[in-house]
Amino acid sequence: MRPLFGLHLPNYGSPGTPPETIFDRTLELALAAEEAGFGLVTVMDHFYQIGGVGPEDAPMLEAYATLAALAARTSRIRLATLVTGVTYRNPALLAKTVTTLDAISRGRAILGLGAAWNQDEHRGYGFEFPPIGERMDRLDEALTICRLLFTEERPSFEGRFYRIDAALNFPRPVQPGGPKVLIGGGGEQRTLRLVARHADISHWFPLGVEALTRKRDLLARYCEEIGRDPETILRTMSAPVIVVADERAGAAILERMPPERRAVMSVATPEGAADLIRGYMALGFGGFTFANTQLPTVESVHQAGEVLKLLDAR
Repeated sequence: MRPLFGLHLPNYGSPGTPPETIFDRTLELALAAEEAGFGLVTVMDHFYQIGGVGPEDAPMLEAYATLAALAARTSRIRLATLVTGVTYRNPALLAKTVTTLDAISRGRAILGLGAAWNQDEHRGYGFEFPPIGERMDRLDEALTICRLLFTEERPSFEGRFYRIDAALNFPRPVQPGGPKVLIGGGGEQRTLRLVARHADISHWFPLGVEALTRKRDLLARYCEEIGRDPETILRTMSAPVIVVADERAGAAILERMPPERRAVMSVATPEGAADLIRGYMALGFGGFTFANTQLPTVESVHQAGEVLKLLDAR
């Protein structure tokens, strides 16, 4: 089976980028991904830029307005946040927002949701930032509400944190059963249990084969405990390889990485990247997301698309 390649767009530009040009570059890369055969484009749901991508005051567009604009200008690629923080939005409003995205895109929306982590954003915007245990409880309730609003006509729900009362969500989602649900994170005590219960798609960071295999097996165990086939969940991860045209340039990129990242990342030509991806596919991973920090140009996006062609050829 062909893997799902995603292009993640966490970087909108540097401080001083004119506001009127920010979306143009984002759209250009999204269209390049669609043309290159990628199946998914994602954006962060953040209000400040995050460490490791850029300075805090770098440009940051609101996620769902950005996805709606991309939906109106693309035709095949699926669209999602990677991922929405559960504390940022009332879950019923989130379900309505993602349903609207599904309508605009004619059935290409995915709901990405996670427990949230950026305390500075919460403080700056006045959002509550409860302890992680409560955030996980909120995530469980929010996922329940979103699924109800995707699948039932007038659902009600009474939880500890959220409630709906014969809530309307019309128009209905375009996709039968509603948009797929993606849960970000691989926490072994709580997150993977929520993946087993709620998710169609999981998304993890590259952690090395041993750690990823352990999480895969643990997720399978949680699924079996509730009578679910773990193969009904698409396991995806941030791509463990940076695709380059020249191996010598790739070695230089690898040397510039922090040691902890260098330990789990590779740099390879499309041929080498295809071989590496095949190894992770053999472990049960069916999706790989490349960031525009790795693929910052239209040319580099198409170069990564060559990996898909090589995978198709074998």
